[in-house]
Amino acid sequence: MIELEPGNALGITLQEDTHGRDRIVVTLEAHACELNMTPHQARVLATELIMAVNRAEVRGNLKHSHNMVRSPQPAEHKQSLINQVFAK
Repeated sequence: MIELEPGNALGITLQEDTHGRDRIVVTLEAHACELNMTPHQARVLATELIMAVNRAEVRGNLKHSHNMVRSPQPAEHKQSLINQVFAK
């Protein structure tokens, strides 16, 4: 079970249908909603979910890196520091 919010959980189970085939059942408790999938359908759903999470993580990392913009020092400031070191 994955608790989405208090009183609402997502359950994922492996069940067998009447013909003996495996089914993956995703249940949303609060809304009494059930998604009954073949293993192939569940794999496609899982892949799409993973890709969406990866895109969200990349987007978050890009936002974070844009917030960490380094302010470049002017060339004359760098040059004066070098001159100070060699002037001694």
